[in-house]
Amino acid sequence: MSEASVPAESRKISVLLKVYGVYCLVTAAAVLVLVALIAIPLAQYGVALFRKSHDVTLTMTLTIIQIVTSVIAAVGYVAFGVLVLKNRRRHVAQIAYALLGVGIVNLILEIMLNGFGENLIYDGVRLLVLLVISATIDPTLITERQLQRKLRDMETEEAAEAGTLGRAKGDRGFIELDFFNLFWVFVVCCVLGLIIETVYHMVVVDPGVYQDRAGMLYGPFSPIYGFGAVLMTVALNRFYRANPVVIFLVSAVIGGLFEAAVSWFMQVGFGAVAWDYSGSTIFGLFPDPIAILFGGRTSTLFMCMWGALGFVWIKFCLPWLLKLINLIPWQARYSLTTLCAILMLVNGVMTLQSLECWYQRESGLPPSSPIEEFYAEHYDDAYMQHRFQSMTITPEDSARR
Repeated sequence: MSEASVPAESRKISVLLKVYGVYCLVTAAAVLVLVALIAIPLAQYGVALFRKSHDVTLTMTLTIIQIVTSVIAAVGYVAFGVLVLKNRRRHVAQIAYALLGVGIVNLILEIMLNGFGENLIYDGVRLLVLLVISATIDPTLITERQLQRKLRDMETEEAAEAGTLGRAKGDRGFIELDFFNLFWVFVVCCVLGLIIETVYHMVVVDPGVYQDRAGMLYGPFSPIYGFGAVLMTVALNRFYRANPVVIFLVSAVIGGLFEAAVSWFMQVGFGAVAWDYSGSTIFGLFPDPIAILFGGRTSTLFMCMWGALGFVWIKFCLPWLLKLINLIPWQARYSLTTLCAILMLVNGVMTLQSLECWYQRESGLPPSSPIEEFYAEHYDDAYMQHRFQSMTITPEDSARR
């Protein structure tokens, strides 16, 4: 029997690849042993350092993440080496895909912490090797995925022609709660929420005065409204035919708790206060009990606004939004969504990192890594104050001082 007639999964893995598998197995096992030996002393040192200064910097956070991802990669490479020696082509290909993702994260972390240089050569070569292995080790897996994508595209085309694209099947609610739908719910509501908040500030809070209410480093996005809309959609998807009072109450509770949780996270993590409803009253007659209970992080008025928004959202806006989403050509819906999701993820990560560096500068901590120097140069205090006009950073108010 010729080698070409033997199924790909049954073919023996080359000696060269097995040698590489042994190398991965040995080096990864050594890393895990080393981490096990230093884990307890390192954890004790970290706890002592935190108790002494309470300054958890971006550099420290990224270093911890890098250690964790390195351990995950080491475990993956041990499994990779074992599977190579056992001639499990399909599983080797699958774990190679996973290791590619972890490797890219590690490469980005290395750039952030140590900059560009010879330190990237080893990780870069490993990524190239993994890319070649994942693309060639099991052709049948690639063929299967191509067939699955064709089947998915056929189903999508049929649903688009029938006008049911994105709708939930059976009694699962109004829309399918898949990544595609929820991502665009998030994006659209980030923009709509920013518009609503800006207009509300200009009309009610400070008439005639424009204030940039954006919540991300780039773009017209207010993520609290995007995440709030996703939560509302998930919670109310099965309630879209329910009594309006039920929809209002569920929306008010979810929205109010979410708003309070975000406010708490921002203040505890960064000492940042973007809204404060302390001193709110009910019709000017008596103090707002909700505002008092939550320390000004939400209020009765805004919980009622969340309730009204939830009702309008599930009854009127969501059907409209689904039609808007379906204007994206079905041939491009997944590739376009993937690209936009990556850009939004980068924007979100950079937003959190820029806020962290802003917090560090307000705390009097100098930059201690290339990533902190990057934010100090390109996103200094003046830039951050102009971008986040409704936000103040007070390190003394955080739980890290």
